[in-house]
Amino acid sequence: MRTELVSEPGDAARPNEDFASVGLPASGQGGAVVVLDGVTPPRGATGCLHSVPWFTARLGGALTELTVSLPDVPLAEALSLALARTAKAHRGTCDLSHPRTPQATVVMARWSPETVEYLILSDSALLVESPDGTLTPYLDDRLSLLPRSALATDEMIDAGLRNKEGGFFTAAADPSVASRAVTGSLPRAEVRALAALTDGATRWVDTFAAGEWSDLFDVVRKEGAQSLVDQVRALELADADRAFLRRGKTHDDATVVFVEF
Repeated sequence: MRTELVSEPGDAARPNEDFASVGLPASGQGGAVVVLDGVTPPRGATGCLHSVPWFTARLGGALTELTVSLPDVPLAEALSLALARTAKAHRGTCDLSHPRTPQATVVMARWSPETVEYLILSDSALLVESPDGTLTPYLDDRLSLLPRSALATDEMIDAGLRNKEGGFFTAAADPSVASRAVTGSLPRAEVRALAALTDGATRWVDTFAAGEWSDLFDVVRKEGAQSLVDQVRALELADADRAFLRRGKTHDDATVVFVEF
């Protein structure tokens, strides 16, 4: 088995808000990947004393433990348990009902000799390659399908879309959001390799249109995860007139985890 993990902050002067882990149980019979993309809040109050990196580290650590130590618990249930545990850690000091309480997107994959399970919540991505080379993206596209006009201001997003029916969902303080995730399972024999990516890395496809998902996967497989991040950084710097990035950050935290069975 080959595994590779790269996580690079968008700004060297700011903490990386992404989290990534690969868990390989001592039994050697399976493993799990957890990737979180912390949501950078706008300026202003969040109702919480803690930073986004604190939240992603807590949630990611809990998910890594639960996905490995409880292999029979479905991934959505593991996410629910991890959210409850993380919320308990700061409910006494923070207003967890605030729409900007620390939160993150989630991608998880867990494999056994028989199956590969997956979970995606919000706009990170999981790419799965079959033995014949077919590449299938597993996405939660609810945010991308919303009209641009509905996303005009942070206030509009918070009031009507963030963790709301008809909007999009992220992992914050409510354990029930786990039921909103995109989930499924595949026979292990139908999976040759997979990659989990935050949207700072998927910009290669969905922002800059440098290629299709299969092309991105080929870059990671043949050139390595760092090469993909380096290419994204070059594309970001070349977009001086903001033709692609528009109002987005020049650089975003970028994380890639690759697993080849």
